[in-house]
Amino acid sequence: MNSIFSIALLFYLIIFIVIGILDIRNTRSFTDYSVAGKKQNSLTVVMTLLATVVGASTTIGITTTVYNIGFPGIWWLAFGAIGLILQSVFLSEKVRDIGADTLPDLAGRIAGRPAEIIISLIIVISWIGVIAGQLVAMNSLITFALGHSSTPVFVITSIIVIAYTAIGGQMSVVKTDKVQLLIILIGVTVCMFYLYITHADNNAAIMSNIELLNSDYGVPNLFTQLFVIGGVYFLGPDIMSRNFIAKDGRAARNAARTAGIVLFAFSVIITLIGMWIRFNVTPEEMGDMGALMYAVSIMPGWAAILLVFGLLSAILSSTDTCIINASTIFVKDILKKESVAGVRITVIVTGLMALMLAVFGQGDIMSLLTGAYSIYTPGVIFPLMIAVFAYNRRRLDLRIWIAAVAAGGIFGILGTYFGTALTGIGVPEGIMNYLTLIGMGISLALSLLSVKWKEEA
Repeated sequence: MNSIFSIALLFYLIIFIVIGILDIRNTRSFTDYSVAGKKQNSLTVVMTLLATVVGASTTIGITTTVYNIGFPGIWWLAFGAIGLILQSVFLSEKVRDIGADTLPDLAGRIAGRPAEIIISLIIVISWIGVIAGQLVAMNSLITFALGHSSTPVFVITSIIVIAYTAIGGQMSVVKTDKVQLLIILIGVTVCMFYLYITHADNNAAIMSNIELLNSDYGVPNLFTQLFVIGGVYFLGPDIMSRNFIAKDGRAARNAARTAGIVLFAFSVIITLIGMWIRFNVTPEEMGDMGALMYAVSIMPGWAAILLVFGLLSAILSSTDTCIINASTIFVKDILKKESVAGVRITVIVTGLMALMLAVFGQGDIMSLLTGAYSIYTPGVIFPLMIAVFAYNRRRLDLRIWIAAVAAGGIFGILGTYFGTALTGIGVPEGIMNYLTLIGMGISLALSLLSVKWKEEA
């Protein structure tokens, strides 16, 4: 498969570079470049939203998680789907009608410049890890497809992704997302049907072991992922960036609802693939290739190529969105400039920083993303949600509101990166398991306290 993959990869990337170059003519303003002109219809927003959320973690990561812990691995995506649907009910129209271009811009409009700065910093710093996580997954996929590790191919592919994102901006990302989403959905669906129809010996055992909780995934995991993962899908920067490109609030609301429903269906498909591998493949047979990569290895050549490019599409569609969003936030919300050239330069710098972290750092896709989300979610979700609901109704005490963001973020950092050190100085393990949730609770309480429920006379 390696020679066919190499040729197909070359043509695949050339197409995206051409799209980026063609979109230079359509990029007449900062709004065109950063939020695709704010004129996309519901179908376009649905497709680019799904392409954004269906990335390495929700394909390669989920199947490996399901292989390790069973059917409860579905909860990552199921909570994501719930988050999107709740967003459509409570937030989508409110957020779009405010007219912001980025999530920190939204915070600045409803809570002031300090809010814009602190949320910008959290996102830009955390999302370097998110981008690196996607690139780590891409490197693993390229290594598998070529049959050997090839740092030059990985680096060149990454640079091309950075290049077409820098050239065409959000316009190009939206267009490439459509192509990538179709390849993702077709590839994963073909894989599931192939496994269950042509290798059906253990299908009954698989279906009898569908359970929502087990010894490897208990109630603490359930509540943590409900808030940490569901929170990112409810009010995360990449998800909300799709809201900002919608032509109006109604289009944003309809897109979030539809995407949530489709994402739930996708979660079932990808989880069933993981379950098939769990019940049909021993760890010795799978080796180091990963659950979904094993599925590729036993599929016919045409189907294997289709699934590989589906997975590559999933990774690239999330990566380019993360890069353009983090870069736009840095230029617009931290530097306070609406400069297309500035964002293009930042895309290159951000992408290269993430590439270096992916090449020289440590960690897999799930650990890198979970680490980033565990900082962002407790620090941002509740304060920003409360601020949106209070907008044009109640004033905020900005000092308490900033404290809510800071407290949540600090607890997230402690729980994610300093668990061993805190346990070593006597913090009970039972508390350590809930530090992120504790941070969210404190953040929510302070956010509510920041609202001036009784206006001063």
